[in-house]
Amino acid sequence: MRVCVEAEESGAESAGPRCLAVKRERPKSKDRPPEFSPKPGSSKITPPATLEHYRAAMLLSGVGDAIGYRSGSWEFNQSGPAIQRELKELGGLKKIKVELPDWPVSDDTVLHLATAEGLATGKTGEELLHDVAARYVEAMKDMDERAPGNATILGVSQLRPGEEGGYRVAYNPRGTGCGAAMRSMCIGLRYPKPDQLDTLVSVAVETGRMTHPHPTAKSFVKERGHAVEETERDWDFFCDKWQWYLDLRGISNGVGPVVWPSSYGPAERDKVYNSFNPWGWGGSSGHDAPMIALDALLAAGSDWEELMSRAAFHGGDNDSTAVIACCCWGLLYGTQGVPKGNYSHLEYRDRLKKSAELLYALSHREAAVLTTSFAGVESWEADGGGRNTEELRRKEIINQSHIIIV
Repeated sequence: MRVCVEAEESGAESAGPRCLAVKRERPKSKDRPPEFSPKPGSSKITPPATLEHYRAAMLLSGVGDAIGYRSGSWEFNQSGPAIQRELKELGGLKKIKVELPDWPVSDDTVLHLATAEGLATGKTGEELLHDVAARYVEAMKDMDERAPGNATILGVSQLRPGEEGGYRVAYNPRGTGCGAAMRSMCIGLRYPKPDQLDTLVSVAVETGRMTHPHPTAKSFVKERGHAVEETERDWDFFCDKWQWYLDLRGISNGVGPVVWPSSYGPAERDKVYNSFNPWGWGGSSGHDAPMIALDALLAAGSDWEELMSRAAFHGGDNDSTAVIACCCWGLLYGTQGVPKGNYSHLEYRDRLKKSAELLYALSHREAAVLTTSFAGVESWEADGGGRNTEELRRKEIINQSHIIIV
């Protein structure tokens, strides 16, 4: 699955069958988001994502991970209301200063960085896949107190980068966890253009099944001829569950409006999120971690605290749902409205920004001017992630957005 988010200042282009146009407003209450309705009209072309948006996407992905994880105490707390109470005792999200030793990133960010830094080399084809596999092997040396999943540990242990076919592992029918989804957002940053879709799918599937070979792209797997029979056997669950979610939210027609439960506070969200997952732990599988992230993005709009409430402060695998949601949110809104304490001292902050710069340069060759130093970063942050220089794209309330699910 690929989730691409585009924002418009006003109006919305006519939505195709895969496009959901939704109205963005601040939630009217913490329990129930507003009803979002499509607004036909404008033919304005959305400005492309800028370097500032790429930086914010990578940086805030780490923030969502570190806060959702909270050294494991929140990731493995299965009560959203309890997490919300602990958050209140800390003084709220605005008071959290994300830094070591209390707020390390989890395996999610370590492996997301491994993917991003592999992509940032500019390598392609099997050379890229061997490079990423080698980075996953190296990343496993940085897993103390980061709680990597069993499928990730097993998959990486079988990788043999540099050997023929060494980036592939045996098919694992139980490899349904979210370990591939949580590290894949940067692939969309590397290949953001419509004519790059085939490459995006290829890289996403091959890097994903280095640890989680459960099917995510049936036609591609058939073309490559690896684990085809197993993929066909297990494929229906993924499609059926996503169709169920789209029906649940009233967006199967690609238009909306989004349908929300009459009461959707922290306790209700725990029950709903858990219903997304076959094991009853919301967000812990490859299909429902992005599903919960999308749910949070649809409801939160430009409100950072609301996004975190829905994507990070719940009783499921919340660091993984937050790492995905916050990456997408950063690509939309920069660091606008995000307290500096949430990101200024984040672990691996410089690596996240550097990888964002390299990915932007590679994906926007025509316009990119790559700066290898971090001069000017503080002024970028002081400007709220470039919101003043991108006034057309970044307004405090963005009236329309398109969520495209491929």
